[in-house]
Amino acid sequence: MKVKLEYGDGQVDVEVPEGSDVFETGVTVKDPEGIKDVKKATLEAIRNPMDMKPISELVHKGSKVTIVFPDKVKGGFQDDSHRKTSIPLIIDECLKYGVEEKDILLICSNGLHRKNKPDEIRHILGDAIFDRFYPKGQIINHDSEDWDHLVDCGNEPKYGAKVVMNKYVYDSDICFLIGHAQGNPYGGYSGGYKHCATGISNWECISSHHCPAVMHRDDFVPVTSHSLMRKKFDAIGEWMEHSMGKKFFCVDAVLDSFSHQIAVYAGEAHRVQEESWKIADKRTYVHWAKKKYDVLIFGLPNDFQYGTRQGRNPILVEQAISAQVVRLKRVMSEKPVIIALAQCDGDFGDEEFPAMKDVYEYFQKHGNTLPEVESYYDEMDTKKYIEMYRHHYAFHPYHAFSMISCAHIAERDCAAVYIVGAKDPGTARGMGMKTRSTVMEAFNDAKKFVGDKPNVLVLPMTFKRPSVHLCMEDDKE
Repeated sequence: MKVKLEYGDGQVDVEVPEGSDVFETGVTVKDPEGIKDVKKATLEAIRNPMDMKPISELVHKGSKVTIVFPDKVKGGFQDDSHRKTSIPLIIDECLKYGVEEKDILLICSNGLHRKNKPDEIRHILGDAIFDRFYPKGQIINHDSEDWDHLVDCGNEPKYGAKVVMNKYVYDSDICFLIGHAQGNPYGGYSGGYKHCATGISNWECISSHHCPAVMHRDDFVPVTSHSLMRKKFDAIGEWMEHSMGKKFFCVDAVLDSFSHQIAVYAGEAHRVQEESWKIADKRTYVHWAKKKYDVLIFGLPNDFQYGTRQGRNPILVEQAISAQVVRLKRVMSEKPVIIALAQCDGDFGDEEFPAMKDVYEYFQKHGNTLPEVESYYDEMDTKKYIEMYRHHYAFHPYHAFSMISCAHIAERDCAAVYIVGAKDPGTARGMGMKTRSTVMEAFNDAKKFVGDKPNVLVLPMTFKRPSVHLCMEDDKE
């Protein structure tokens, strides 16, 4: 049978085993119904925050306001996207109660991701907000290495994580976190405290949770909202609030498979997480599978979450596969096989991901498993990579280490990972993956791991839409 899967810069028709089951996000199982009047629902949430005073009691003339919004990695770009809807409403409410426009600063919470370019921020926020604030220097990217605009809050007491945060946020009178309760392999959901713990902190803070000691625990796979990683997000966010002496004003939207709002919640972070996850669970934890699958097949496009090289860079290819293992573990047999289409041509994307090739080459010469690579960060000459992060729209060097930590999960939890269609197969093999020319070649070879009659699941649009956390039909977890 033929199925259309992502590959390179488009889709291709692929021959997959007869009798394979197909699950397409947002199609096979429909999402919960979305909001009919997005603006009205968002404004109602903002004006009635949970466990917080309303904006009318939190601001006045002279108040310094920061609005923190996610980078291009998360959320939609349509005219009524959550960012384009909520931010103008928040600004209007603040101005209504005395805030002066000059005292509003919008911050892109890129964390260790590369800074977003002006045209990308325009795409995220829309023309009206961009043209109103960007020319006056009131829209900026977070810089996790700019110590003139960072605050060291010390170590939070629950887990000992070092907490470093954006000084503009720390110094403001009120900070709005614009988040998305969207399924995420790292801690269950984006939004809430995950937003500040990863988006406006620094590598030392992020290395306390995006690391082997956290990501290789049993509570990380399959994904849940109760893992140590999630608990660390909460502890870091709480310690930021303790250090600032004020609470974040969260405005989170539950999004569907096409990044449209299902619900919007505002207020104190714990309450927003609690309420938004109730709805998000219905969309994200999809109880569909009637059997466990021995073989999973999907395609990786070149351009998705982290940028145009993701389906080409072998570290990011294996990280993306591992992220699906985290999401799909509940419907996988004990030692399944992954077959993934990916161009994987050895183009690491040196401009966007300058540290990746360095990390990859280190792995080829040192250590035997991916977790051993983590120690290299202390030896690496990071100065040039940090310079590129700060001034040339590149990912921070620690991001490569967090990616390779995740990449280990596929190697650990799968009998084999096959890359089909690699343009430079050796780079895939250098990450411990097998290579074949076609899906059927890979499938026939995989029978030595899974037997002659494996259950096969094919997953179109796995990376072009926000993925779900697939579950067994009768699993009510």
